[in-house]
Amino acid sequence: MSIVVTAATGQLGTLVIDELLQRVPADQVVAVARDAAKAAPIADRGVEVRIADYNDADALAEAFGTGDTVLLISGLEPNRRDQHRAVIAAAGEAGVARIAYTSVLGGPEADYDLAADHIATEQAVLDSGLPYTFLRNGWYNEVYTDQIAGQLANGVVGSAGDGRIASASRRDFAAAAAVVLTGEGHEKKAYELNGDADWTHAEYAAELARQSGKDVAYHNLPSADYLQVLVGSGMPEPMAQMFVGVAQATERGRLAGRGGDLSALIGRPTTSIADSIAAALVH
Repeated sequence: MSIVVTAATGQLGTLVIDELLQRVPADQVVAVARDAAKAAPIADRGVEVRIADYNDADALAEAFGTGDTVLLISGLEPNRRDQHRAVIAAAGEAGVARIAYTSVLGGPEADYDLAADHIATEQAVLDSGLPYTFLRNGWYNEVYTDQIAGQLANGVVGSAGDGRIASASRRDFAAAAAVVLTGEGHEKKAYELNGDADWTHAEYAAELARQSGKDVAYHNLPSADYLQVLVGSGMPEPMAQMFVGVAQATERGRLAGRGGDLSALIGRPTTSIADSIAAALVH
């Protein structure tokens, strides 16, 4: 019986593995990855690596074992709804003890396009009859701080108005996943995971300006104009439309806080956007 992390070489998966290894021995952890070479640093830490792709049903059939606890990290590809169903089916056939899924803040109440696949996946997990935990992750600080170079040059661009975002660091969400995977009492629970404090894009721009010493402003655009900015930057239009939908959802308050589940799980305050800005500016 192992703790199995899918998409283990991704940005979140790598951090989950790291957090798990701070809590349990390496021989209790299994990493599922598509690329053995990319997973080599994980294997070097004593973690078993199983090679499987969300699109490969045969490989998925070998990825899980009876009694395993599985973390299904949501995919990024357009067909991820089908991919998630394939993982859930393989986990069910293997007789895993529990499946945890990285869903979206608000779950079924999340009323924007990007959330639809998460809602469908939650339902697929429920339909499977497997014991489950839903980790309804809010937005990562890094979604914004990874763009600092461009923000310093061009300002912060969006169409979220004064909508508030209760984000936290990716490490915070990874720590919560590790707690749920290694602990007891998490079955049939859905955790709404968000940062302790929320902020607007204008406040984010002001904090970035303060820390960088540069003139950074927030440019709030109509949705149609924001879509054109994203497409003009090289983003495929379907993805750009989803980002516009997220901005509209932000303005409606869908990414604001829903309580203190995240800090309660990890046993400490969540990482503030100011701290993540500071870390990004150092690097």
